[in-house]
Amino acid sequence: MKDAKNVSATKSSKNKRSAMPEKTAKTAAKATGSKTTASKVAAKHPVKTPVKAAPPKAAAPKAAAKPVAAAPRVEEPKKVVTQRQGFKANEFVVYPAHGVGQILAIEEQEIAGAKLELFVINFMKDKMTLRVPTAKVANVGMRKLSEPALVKKALETLKGRARVKRTMWSRRAQEYEAKINSGDIVAIAEVVRDLYRSESQPEQSYSERQLYEAALDRLSREIAVVQHSTETEAVKEIESQLAKSPRRGAKAEATEADTEADEADVEADGDDAAVADEAA
Repeated sequence: MKDAKNVSATKSSKNKRSAMPEKTAKTAAKATGSKTTASKVAAKHPVKTPVKAAPPKAAAPKAAAKPVAAAPRVEEPKKVVTQRQGFKANEFVVYPAHGVGQILAIEEQEIAGAKLELFVINFMKDKMTLRVPTAKVANVGMRKLSEPALVKKALETLKGRARVKRTMWSRRAQEYEAKINSGDIVAIAEVVRDLYRSESQPEQSYSERQLYEAALDRLSREIAVVQHSTETEAVKEIESQLAKSPRRGAKAEATEADTEADEADVEADGDDAAVADEAA
């Protein structure tokens, strides 16, 4: 009996062992079938997997901005011609207060932070150098040399009759001085004509002589430069023209002498009165 039990037990164990693989096979088959079904279902209805957005690309570092080249500066044309009035270096000019001079150079100087253009004018006879702003040329009355036609007119003026006003000498002296400093060559010639004294005429007073020589000097310098001659030759030409002027009559000379005497008396009286006032 025991053997029969053992045999049956052995068979049952064998059956169990044989049944186990079958179950395993079935389970595997089921699993395989389920995988196949799942693959078929997946094939029919594909699952959309969310596409991951690509990470934003890092912005490329901007190239350093190139410095913008400054536009070429357009320089405004300088008002050279306007300011200089056509004057240039090494040119002879007439400066009313000093007569004929020569422009040695045109230079720039900085005064109070501003640049100033100047004419450097040399007056050789006076041993003087003058600097005149180019912008002030018109104001000071600086001019170019007279044309030959104007010089001829001035020489013709010397041959005219002297015109002496019957006024006090102090007033006439002021008028003569104003004409000399005007820079007008014809006006200067008039002063030379009116103050000229020939050998037969009475001598000039000291103040008259000074004004006459100043006018003669201004006139002779300009004539010499215009005619390219020396001042001595120019003076001789002026005197030759003066010699052609009509001589003053004795009556005119006497009248002028009397006028001067009266003026001298008036001045003397004035001085005496001033002294008396001071003494009082």
